[in-house]
Amino acid sequence: MSVQAGESWIHDKYKFFGLSLSGIRTAIAMPELSLAFDVAQGYPFLLNLKHFFISHGHLDHAAGVPYIISQKAMNSQDAGNFYMPPSLVEPLDKIMKLWQEIEKHEYKYNFIPVTPDQEFHLNPQTFVKAFATTHRVESYGYTIFETYKKLRADLAGLKQNDIVQLRRQGQEVNEIHHIPAVSFTGDTQIEFLDGCDWVRKSKILFLEATYLDERKTIAQARQWGHTHLEEIIPRLKELECEKIVFIHASSRYSDKDALQILQTKIPREYHERIALFPGR
Repeated sequence: MSVQAGESWIHDKYKFFGLSLSGIRTAIAMPELSLAFDVAQGYPFLLNLKHFFISHGHLDHAAGVPYIISQKAMNSQDAGNFYMPPSLVEPLDKIMKLWQEIEKHEYKYNFIPVTPDQEFHLNPQTFVKAFATTHRVESYGYTIFETYKKLRADLAGLKQNDIVQLRRQGQEVNEIHHIPAVSFTGDTQIEFLDGCDWVRKSKILFLEATYLDERKTIAQARQWGHTHLEEIIPRLKELECEKIVFIHASSRYSDKDALQILQTKIPREYHERIALFPGR
């Protein structure tokens, strides 16, 4: 079990930059794919990215949208693509029009409403799938899928020359596999897990855990559309993820204190699979 110092976290081939602290800031970037989940107040590591997947409209997750747009304009970059809950599109568009009036400058931006299970293709090998979550406002999570080709199971054991011959005959010899690589929940109550089997199977799951101990009850967490650690622990056995990365911890916990609580409360058999994303 670990928390990475600073603004980065790495697992296998995947590298993430960002910070996540409840009510203060959440933004997690994957530069290799030129995307981010949420944008906080618009940090430097976000400005050159192309795709921004916004979970919901609270300021600690979305306040940076206008700033990122302005910085892209100042640096003559293409308009960014901002994927977001449908109810957020019109209000954010109004905000941008007000900033255009204030600054006497016309901005370019793409606000794209999402629907449950909708897929957004980033490249031939990668797409992002949206899933509905439950928060105080309309909210979504997102999963990155990686696409692989693999020899059809019924052709296993054939010689290479035979496979080449099948190709020449116009047969498709490969199967397409879509692997859920990274999931990000944003702010949500835990019930979203019941309808998203691919999230439970993701290699890496960024999972909200706002409240970690008795200072807030499960009922209080749910009142604000959040998840309590005590709700997560019984469901760890359902999660097939290589890594479960807790995000959005309350600011009442330092990273050190939060990690200590996780080490104490979570059964030891899960420790190697648990990490805490930095908040400060």
